[in-house]
Amino acid sequence: MRYYIGAEARLRRTIEDAAMSVFEGWCYEEVITPSVDYYELFEHGMGHSEAQRGFRFTDNDGRLLTLRPDVTSSVARVAATLLADRRRPLRFCYAAPVFRQQPHSHAEWRRENTQLGCELIGVGGTAADLEILLLASEILSRLALQKSYCITINHVEIFNGIAAQLNLDASAREQLRRLIDTRESAELQKFLEGYGTSETERRAFAELIQLTGKREVLTAARHIITNTRSVAALDSLEDLWSVIESLGMHDSFEIDLGDVSSLDYYTGLSLKVFVRGAGSSVGRGGRYDRLTANFGREEAAIGFVLNLDALTEVVGRGVAFAGNNGGEVIAISESSISAMFAEAQRRRANNERVRIDTAT
Repeated sequence: MRYYIGAEARLRRTIEDAAMSVFEGWCYEEVITPSVDYYELFEHGMGHSEAQRGFRFTDNDGRLLTLRPDVTSSVARVAATLLADRRRPLRFCYAAPVFRQQPHSHAEWRRENTQLGCELIGVGGTAADLEILLLASEILSRLALQKSYCITINHVEIFNGIAAQLNLDASAREQLRRLIDTRESAELQKFLEGYGTSETERRAFAELIQLTGKREVLTAARHIITNTRSVAALDSLEDLWSVIESLGMHDSFEIDLGDVSSLDYYTGLSLKVFVRGAGSSVGRGGRYDRLTANFGREEAAIGFVLNLDALTEVVGRGVAFAGNNGGEVIAISESSISAMFAEAQRRRANNERVRIDTAT
């Protein structure tokens, strides 16, 4: 549970306004979703295990409800139902609190977080992926974090192709995902040994998932990963990286083939946002082309969210962005209540900040 007071609350609102102004500048339309909705919505959208982390309760009619643990699911439902006939693509943005039960952790302990996010629905391809990346990058730059942030990218089909090549069942696939995500190199090599891989292949693959970097990561991956499905994903990632380089933005981005934490949700590009000084990622996102099908209409979709609470903490430690206190305060103290408030009204008409000084 967290309280924000005074300057910190003002900074939080300023960050939110900065993000929403960027969304508006890219023609994203604000959407406000219900704080309480049917549990079934989020089970369809997020999957059973993630939806279980929501705070659930029943209404007087016995229907299972939940505090909103996710905004993307709600937006996907709206796109597939109420806005089924609207011309694509749809561009939506939001600033909304989400509520999730969290395990004990020093990195992620909040049960309520405010998400600054956007969704681009109805269009796929490199251009859509890049639009989302540039939106996230611009927001971070507006917060004076140009030299402090890094956005890592990956493509989930790289992993999916490897899992298919090894003929892994659901249990083994999850075990492989966990070993990659936690970077357990020795355990990963031992796991791969049981699937007909050579010692050279096992060692090379274990080294590959430890790499985070620029184009050289893709070059190294092509010497190790050969299945058609994964190679197609590498091609897609390389096309995207080429455009990032052409825009001169490669210093703010990295490729991380070991980021496989959200495989069941995403279908293509995945991304995470890191800022120096934060204990964990401050944002995440990716392509989720199958999500809207859960609500009746399958179409391409991609989006991201930034954690307002985490951003407030990291930005608040700096001085470049956090210093706006709203201007000089005019203290007003007159002999009578009428005179005091008449002076206050006059000052406020000129948009000056006032503070009424009264005896205690």
